[in-house]
Amino acid sequence: MSETCMMVLIVLDLALLGISMVNTGILIVGLQGALLGAFVIAVNAPALSPRLFVIACAGIAIKGFLFPLLLRRTIKEANIQRDMNPFVGASLSLLIGILMLASALWLGAELPLTGVIRAPFTVPASFMTMFTGLFLIIARKKALTQCLGYIVFENGIYAFGVAAVGEIPSLVELGLLLDAFVAVFVMGIAIYRINQEFDHMDADELRSLKG
Repeated sequence: MSETCMMVLIVLDLALLGISMVNTGILIVGLQGALLGAFVIAVNAPALSPRLFVIACAGIAIKGFLFPLLLRRTIKEANIQRDMNPFVGASLSLLIGILMLASALWLGAELPLTGVIRAPFTVPASFMTMFTGLFLIIARKKALTQCLGYIVFENGIYAFGVAAVGEIPSLVELGLLLDAFVAVFVMGIAIYRINQEFDHMDADELRSLKG
């Protein structure tokens, strides 16, 4: 089951690189968050502690439902439907995604971590997710899509932490969840204000404001 979860995570990463609808991107990011929470519960089911269960459920609730809810509210207020004119088009993004996947598989082979979870695809999937998040931040113009990239990058860090040391990063994940929640909340407010003042969400055009 852990192998299947990680393979689905990689497919979701590739899907994020090929879509242009912001609503679809938010849905995929929410699925990633819920998938990672369920992944932790499933692989630790034989010895699942109440603390780990609560933290995993908190991750599902925040990353799987709360973040998408906040972001959907933002795009409704800002009247955003598509991430138009990205720096890198969908076809080229998918090609780069395949190269990132190959790099993630290579890194996974070079870093044979022996944590509680020994699923071979966990480390490559976590690296692929981090690469995808960074790529979305760099290669997309809309501030909202860059916000999605931040969340995806955090998902990759969480997956890597689980692969590396099992249950230990759960307490750290609470801090990451709080940081990510505050970041998404602040980004949502900033995105709405930017759209109100400039009638667009193109982060590239905001560079003209630098004095």
